[in-house]
Amino acid sequence: MIAFGSSNRLVYHPAPEGHPERPDRIRAIAAAMRAAHLIDSPNPFTAFRIDLGPMPQAGRKLLELPEPEPAEERWLTAVHTLEHVRRIKHACEIGGGVLDQGDTVVGPRSYEVAITAVGTALSCCDAVMDGRARRAFAAVRPPGHHAEPEQAMGFCLFNNIAIAGRYLQAAHRVERIAIVDFDVHHGNGTQAAFEDDDRVLFISLHQDPSTCYPGTGNPWETGNGRGDGFTLNIPFDPGSGDAEYLNAFDQVVVPRLDAFAPEFLLISAGFDAHHDDPLAQIELSEVCFGQMTQRLVAVAERHGGGRIVSLLEGGYNLRSLGRSVVRHLIAMQDSPGGA
Repeated sequence: MIAFGSSNRLVYHPAPEGHPERPDRIRAIAAAMRAAHLIDSPNPFTAFRIDLGPMPQAGRKLLELPEPEPAEERWLTAVHTLEHVRRIKHACEIGGGVLDQGDTVVGPRSYEVAITAVGTALSCCDAVMDGRARRAFAAVRPPGHHAEPEQAMGFCLFNNIAIAGRYLQAAHRVERIAIVDFDVHHGNGTQAAFEDDDRVLFISLHQDPSTCYPGTGNPWETGNGRGDGFTLNIPFDPGSGDAEYLNAFDQVVVPRLDAFAPEFLLISAGFDAHHDDPLAQIELSEVCFGQMTQRLVAVAERHGGGRIVSLLEGGYNLRSLGRSVVRHLIAMQDSPGGA
């Protein structure tokens, strides 16, 4: 069984006119999942319309998880400083504002939304660990992988996937966790959270940092101290596409994961490497997201009982975002043990 976690509250994190990380991202994913027969819950966004085109069809429905509880502060501070948490909360309490160089904004309800996003990630981890589901996907916003322990940046307030990793370690005693990030932008915040931890293998595939935000993720960034060798950055030249990514999976990513033998696999599932996405210059097809997912599921089956939690990161063309998420979820279903 594949579980799905999200919340209608996630649309209450605002976005200025023209901002790519907008509430319609969640609406587009919900519409695409319904069109693919992955979920059949009533549409809470009845005024939202999107032309998705012919949709691939899922063989089975997902297990829709209950409305998540907001994450407790103790889980936020497992990754972030208390000062960082309080700074974001205060900014929202006084009505909102801009937290970094101009692209990470908050409104009055953004703190509530952000801790709901984290809570959704944790509920997905619980569903997999307690056996209700084999794998789970959390459609959440704001995204998280750029948020560093002391800094919000790149649309991200709290690092959802890093907090999920610390939660799995502390609450579920998982010893070896792998995080694979295929968002087109380097997961600098996730790298910072685990760069000295040899229990977490972090692999990021992203556009070359000399050509793309945030300017980190070079191959020589491999971790620090006991974590040296447990960070693997794989940058791609602008214009790279399916062939280059799948070759990297087959020649580098999968062998490194097999050598590490993770007990649990987390995916930072950004869909902004799609050829229609406006924020970068990688040329992946929606089919490729499914093919990468199939390879990751096979690794999880070999080493961790198939256990995966995937969290939404980027993806800013609404049509390609919805369609790519569907490919990702069908691949999680159709791979071995996906029923």
